[in-house]
Amino acid sequence: MSILEITGTRERDDPAARVDWRLVPAAIVVWAAALLGLLVDWRCAALVGAAGFVVGVAVLARRAGRHSVWRRWIRRGAGWSLLLCGLASIAPLTLTLREAREDPLRAPAAAGSAAHLRVSISERPRPVFASGFGGRQGGVQAVVLSAQVRHARVADREVDSDGRVLLVAPAEKWADLLPGHEVEADGLLTSARPGELTVAALRVRGPPRVINEAPVWQRVADRLRDGLRAASGVLSPESAGLLPALVVGDTDSLPRRVIEEFRTTGMSHLLAVSGTNLAIVCVAVLLLLRAFRVGPRGAAVGSGLALVGFVVLAGPEPSVLRAGAMAAVGLIALALGRQRMALPALAASVIVLVLFDPALAVDFGFALSVLATGGLVLVAPRWADSLAARGMPRGIAEALAVPAAAHVVTAPVVAGMSGQVSVIAVLANLLAAPVVAPATVLGVLAALCAPVAPWLAEALVHLAGPEVWWLIMVGRHGAAVPGAAFDWPGGWWGGLLLMVLTVVTLAALRNRKLRVIVAAALTGLLIVLIPVRVIAPDWPPDGWTVAACDVGQGDAIVVATGERGSAVVVDTGPEAAPVAGCLGRLGVSDVPLLVLSHLHADHIGGLTAVLADRRVAAVAVGPVRAPEWAWHQVRGEAARAGVPVVQLGGGQRLSWPGLSIDVLGPAERVSYVDGEVTGTEINNGSLVLRAQTGAGSVLLTGDVELLAQAELLSSGVDLTADVLKVPHHGSRYTAPEFLAAIRPKIALISSGAGNRYGHPSPATVGQLTSGGAAVYRTDTGGDTAVVPGDTGPRAVARGSPRAPPR
Repeated sequence: MSILEITGTRERDDPAARVDWRLVPAAIVVWAAALLGLLVDWRCAALVGAAGFVVGVAVLARRAGRHSVWRRWIRRGAGWSLLLCGLASIAPLTLTLREAREDPLRAPAAAGSAAHLRVSISERPRPVFASGFGGRQGGVQAVVLSAQVRHARVADREVDSDGRVLLVAPAEKWADLLPGHEVEADGLLTSARPGELTVAALRVRGPPRVINEAPVWQRVADRLRDGLRAASGVLSPESAGLLPALVVGDTDSLPRRVIEEFRTTGMSHLLAVSGTNLAIVCVAVLLLLRAFRVGPRGAAVGSGLALVGFVVLAGPEPSVLRAGAMAAVGLIALALGRQRMALPALAASVIVLVLFDPALAVDFGFALSVLATGGLVLVAPRWADSLAARGMPRGIAEALAVPAAAHVVTAPVVAGMSGQVSVIAVLANLLAAPVVAPATVLGVLAALCAPVAPWLAEALVHLAGPEVWWLIMVGRHGAAVPGAAFDWPGGWWGGLLLMVLTVVTLAALRNRKLRVIVAAALTGLLIVLIPVRVIAPDWPPDGWTVAACDVGQGDAIVVATGERGSAVVVDTGPEAAPVAGCLGRLGVSDVPLLVLSHLHADHIGGLTAVLADRRVAAVAVGPVRAPEWAWHQVRGEAARAGVPVVQLGGGQRLSWPGLSIDVLGPAERVSYVDGEVTGTEINNGSLVLRAQTGAGSVLLTGDVELLAQAELLSSGVDLTADVLKVPHHGSRYTAPEFLAAIRPKIALISSGAGNRYGHPSPATVGQLTSGGAAVYRTDTGGDTAVVPGDTGPRAVARGSPRAPPR
């Protein structure tokens, strides 16, 4: 039995069966009505619905016509489905959108008012990582919860709202809530993002006050998920985090590095509950029932029960219900024994889901599920047939056709969502496909066994370990391929552009005369689109001594020690993947000292990646042990890696064969080690290092601001340097006198493209250039290395090597 036969997408008894399109126009009307109603104005939903109604009436009016095609469409219900879905868009859908748009909670949210809400939690808490909330990094410091308002009070005034709200809350206590919990919360209201059904967001203060417990099935499912997480602890940290993500979409313990690598290789769909998860479980049950000679309809019913159970395990929330509906499409086709029923089932699920929850119309995950299922139903069988007709074995043809079809039809949505297109996604998913099913099934069995037989659950997890390790290796090595993904315009227009190009390309490939032209054009585009930095210049440049890694809005500086593969690393950026990639490109395998200039999120976020993948002798910190959560995190990660934590102070000198480092600061006045301090105090407590390298002297300044700069100037230490790592990403809090004392020839600014802080400041860049420094920025030039030159150090930017310094 082939893959497509198992999933019900291949017609076995009637090869000439034709796809039934009659519900597709109605589904498009409902989806378009909700989409435009949310993105433009709620009245658009009524207009689209009216248009669908009129078209439906027109189709029905042709009942007496002589054209057999029209009569067949009428008999099949295309006209009635358009008419009814048009009415549904005019009435309940439009009213829902209007109520959300005119919800009385929107006005106080726009004013930023304090509020007291009683809400019912709709979805499991989603973690917020470091760089996106309050400057915290590593682990889960905050969570986001979707909820429905039951009662609202703003400034001692009752507000009659039953709208949908988003809660941004501390992870402590809030992370333990489940769908169905009814809680009270206080906080500050903020406006919801446009184009959503959410009416307001609430930044919560304090723990939740629980009014009602979650339903029993939610508590049982939560216990099973906890059991899976506990059992997964027998694996390595990355594998232990990936298995729950693969099975039930639980990414709380998954390192950010793995998440980024999966995104680059087009495998991020494996980290969320999707139709794939449910289909795997259902097919496993189906094959078991078939082995016991249960008929197709009985097997489909058994698989349907497994589907319901898995939805409860993963959490019956909108995203999971969406995936369940998509997986049910294949089961319906299987039960009816006809491929042609798969598309009507898909269209019907779109209609029901969007009418039930109009917010799905603008949800990227919903679009991905629909398109992927449509690709499996419509595109994959044809491609598999075409490959088989050319002599390829059927199994191999289907193994290639399924991921290729899924990638092609979903690529426009992925491009619009992420702003990049993966050119390695099909190959990566093809390599991953053989182990996804066994790992998922073993994970589900482990979750079921964990509460009653933890030893058996751990044994099952051990069996899943090699499969999970293989997935991590596919993602890691795929992301390391030069040009694995290239930038693409984001948003709706970027996705639409790629969709048009994809359709035109596929249409042209059907014409024999155009295939050669299309192949030549695609080859030319690949040559143009592959970043120049992949092929020139060679990276890293020979003799590099210092490199500023492009880690986004953060710092990661690498200083060569003069020994092959060895370098001192100063700060690790906000996330794991960028610093790991930079060190890999530089060929750094040994880190005799990893310095954290201070403990802000954008400097310590990639610590785990450096500790996990390289030999690190010690982690060095300054006297400031704040924020407290970050200090605990650094100590914990170092302890798990078996690496000691040491403290550096002014006056110390460190040396290696080709490198010496003097610790210039912070000043002795910085004596506090923990507790609550301001961000400016933490910045001013940064370690300041002066390194002597083969290319000259380098001053590394962390994020020191005006006070610390003034103290360094008054201390009398030698600040002159050939190369300056500009303080605080080039912020405006940089004194001209400080820059004048350094007199750098090269200034390195580490900042993220389009960051919300306005870094680097034009005034700071102007002061540097007017002082004779060549300014290199990671947000425009990528990784930047300093090498010895005939007349002093020179810099080479990996991202734009031919761009002149600014």
